[in-house]
Parts: sequence; C-alpha cells; structure tokens
Amino acid sequence: MVKRLPPLNPLRAFEAAARLGSLTRAAGELNVTHGAVSHQIKALEGALDVRLFERDGQRYRLSPQGAELLPAVSAAFDQIAAATARMERPVTAGSLSITCVPALLSLWLIPRLASFTARFPEIRLKMEGVNDAAAIRSPDVDVSILYGDGTWPDCWVKRWSHLDLFPVLSPTLMNSKPVRTVRDLGNHVILHADDGREWHQWLAAADALDLSRGPQHHLSDARLATEAALHGHGIALGDTMTAASLLAKGQLVAPFNLAVPAADAFYVACRSDLRAVPVVSVFIDWLFAQLEEEDARAEPQGLALRTKLRSADGTRSKRNNSPNAKT
Repeated sequence: MVKRLPPLNPLRAFEAAARLGSLTRAAGELNVTHGAVSHQIKALEGALDVRLFERDGQRYRLSPQGAELLPAVSAAFDQIAAATARMERPVTAGSLSITCVPALLSLWLIPRLASFTARFPEIRLKMEGVNDAAAIRSPDVDVSILYGDGTWPDCWVKRWSHLDLFPVLSPTLMNSKPVRTVRDLGNHVILHADDGREWHQWLAAADALDLSRGPQHHLSDARLATEAALHGHGIALGDTMTAASLLAKGQLVAPFNLAVPAADAFYVACRSDLRAVPVVSVFIDWLFAQLEEEDARAEPQGLALRTKLRSADGTRSKRNNSPNAKT
C-alpha cells in the first residue's frame, strides 16, 4: 500500500506558521514572501481537504485538524534535522558521552585511553562510572558498556566479553595470613560486590559451600571490592578483565587456579539511531578491535600468570589444563 504523504514545502510552511503563530514571521524564517507562505498553506489545505487555520483577528490559530497534524509534522522535521546534523559530524571530531561499569572503567578502559586518543585526538570523551541500563536511553549518553544479561529491548547491543571469576587478595595479606587451601578462606574477611551470589557460585565449584564464614563486607560494585582487596582488607572475587593487570603487576595474587564463568557478561549498547553516528561507530569499533588485539596476545600472558596460581588443595599447579584466570 502506497503511503499518502502531503507535499514537503507546504508542510514546512504550515509547521513554521503554526509554531510562530504568524504568516509574516514564518515567511521571514523560511526566507520567502508572506504571499508564498499563504499560497503553500492553501495548497496543503487543498491536498488534505481540511482547514488547518482559522482567522482570529490579525492572528491565525490552528483548527482542530491543524492541531492534530502539527505534533507529527514538527517531530518529523526535528528528526530530519537531527539526522542531517549527525551525518555532517566529522568522523574524527566531536564529543562522546560514555557510561561504563566502574571497575572496567578504572582498571581497563582508562589505562588504554592513550591508544584511542592517539588515533582520534579531536574526539572529546565524557566518561561516567555507572552500570545502569537506563543510561542507554538517556539523551545525554552515547555509548554504554554494561555488565548484565544483555536483554535490553529497543536498542543496539552486542556482547563484548565474557568473564571468569576467582578469589584475589593483596600480597601483604597473603604473607601475613596465608591462603593455602579453600578452608583458609574461613579465616579471612570476604568482600562481596553483589548480594553474595558470585561467591556462592565459586564456593560451589570449589565444593566448599559448607565453609565456616568469618566477617563479610558488601560493597556497591566490583571496583570498590577490588580496592578493598588491594588495601589488604579481605579477599574479593577478581575477574579476567579487570584483575589481570593487577595480577601481572603483583598488586594482587590469586591463591587458587579455580575460576568459574560469571553468570553475566560485558555488553556494549547504544540507542539504535546512534549506532551509525561516526564518533559512536569509531569508539565501538576501537573497543572491539582493542579486545581482539589483546586476545591475540592472551595465551603467552595467561601462561605466565598460571605459573603463579595454586590449586584449591594447596599444591602448585604443574599443568595449564585447569579452569584458572585468563588475561
């Protein structure tokens, strides 16, 4: 079925006159004569076979039919203007607003910003550490990197990376109160970044659900739990994205070679109409390319890290076939 659309120029004249409440001002905005605007509106009324304006002294006011038509016409012109503006934005210049899981922002994205800035020096980034799917639909946010199940409707979303989880603690705490077996965890403060489900999952995999628990702290996100572990306040669950560099630098140690897959994953998401915007596209493409480059280097790095890990029964791991942390 062919859609019946009114002619464009009469629609422009109608929208301007209705918005400004004056044919004269509409003519000035459109850079045409008063008579041209009047002619265009009459042409539109003829095409639609309705009256769109009623005379009110020296002013025109919308008829009921005109009032019904105006919001749709205004929204359509706004969308066309916005799309045109986005198309005209250069690829390598502009501003980009990003929300990101706090731990990933602090421990993965910020350390790699030099790579992005070197390639796109004229893109200004505004970054906020938050894991909130509602940000996807915010008009002030361009791209969101989220931790979750990825089931966010009416937007563009793609899984970026899965995660494995494993206990981590500071070398100082490891030396002062060693963790040689899973049972030793009962002598330490357990640091949670959620309601306790992730630790429950790891302990179940370690066959230690009956572990006697000591003090426990619940923090709002993985970044805070990791920081608490860095300060020697207890043992947190690290993950293969945010804890890898801390392990490689010796700032954290992983006492066991047992890691479990996280129930959720990292996703990149944005509003569907933004995905093709040049500055959005280059940032998302850079995110995935950066991860692919690091995955290509991951095996030798992972081998080096594995030699530092201990198995859950306290013996030194001699092989690489256990489900331990990846970088």
